[in-house]
Amino acid sequence: MERTSDRARSLRGEETDAERKLWSRLRARQVGGIKFRRQHPIGKYIADFCCPERKLVVELDGGQHIAQAEADHRRTAFLRKRGYRVLRFWDNDVLANIEVVLEQIAEAVTHPHLLPSHPSSTPSPLRGEG
Repeated sequence: MERTSDRARSLRGEETDAERKLWSRLRARQVGGIKFRRQHPIGKYIADFCCPERKLVVELDGGQHIAQAEADHRRTAFLRKRGYRVLRFWDNDVLANIEVVLEQIAEAVTHPHLLPSHPSSTPSPLRGEG
């Protein structure tokens, strides 16, 4: 059986275009001066991006996540029970509107009380689209 940390390491080499683009903007403390990790294990799950210091998880969802809504809901609930706040974005939003995505992440970092308190498996709509 593959360990979660081994799977996370493997996923780092298989990143999507959206993950690659977002990571290029999150790495090296570019957003709010905080450190993000990519493909970070949390319990039995692997978060796409995580800032353990601020207990913030950023998840990117492709088209396949529509069929996985219930699994995503369980995953978000698991993370929230462990004190993490979860932001979700569609891959397409990262590819087409990276600046707006980064603004929302920066806002979550600086104003943690603005994130919804209920577990949601729906990616965050971009401003003006929701």
